[in-house]
Order: sequence, then C-alpha cells, then structure tokens
Amino acid sequence: MTVTKMELANLLFDELGLNKREAKEFVELFFEEIRSALENGDNVKFSGFGSFSVRDKPQRPGRNPKTGEEIPVSARRVVTYKASQKIKDRVAGSVTMLEGTSAGQTTT
Repeated sequence: MTVTKMELANLLFDELGLNKREAKEFVELFFEEIRSALENGDNVKFSGFGSFSVRDKPQRPGRNPKTGEEIPVSARRVVTYKASQKIKDRVAGSVTMLEGTSAGQTTT
C-alpha cells in the first residue's frame, strides 16, 4: 500500500476535525516547506522518523550499456534520506512479526 497526500489530508480531516480544504492545504504547505528547505540546501530532520539532506555528487565516468561507449555522468545534487533508529527498529520488528506468522503456519 502507498500512502498519498490525499490519504494524509483525509486522516487530518478524520482525526483533527479540519475541513477537507484546510486538511489538503495543510498537507500541501507541509511538503512545500520541506521542498523549499531542501532546495536551499538545508537538512530536514524529524525526530523519531529520519532526516533528509542534499548531497552534491561530482561528475563521474559512465558507460552506455547498449554500445559500451564511455560517457560522462554530469555532476548533480541528490536528496538522501536516512531513517532514524526508531523507524529501523519498527520496520525490522514488522518483518520479524511477518516471518513469525508465516513460520508458525501449518498446512493440512
């Protein structure tokens, strides 16, 4: 399942009692602030969730896989995400729970 901005807005509508327009605007503003910070080269950190940062990657040699011709891969800025330990633990725990469920099942 994929969580969308619309689903987040609906959650705000259901849980906080915002009207749908306010909830949608809140979600849009939230993500716009994150985009602006990253565009300016700032880090974005959410305690207990993780951090987003911008990293400059230098030009490097590359290769066209069809022809084998060497071509340069241009320098660029990329956004990276590093999950917090809390998120890593929760994701690992959910996998363990899934493995335990499937391991404990028997076929008749």
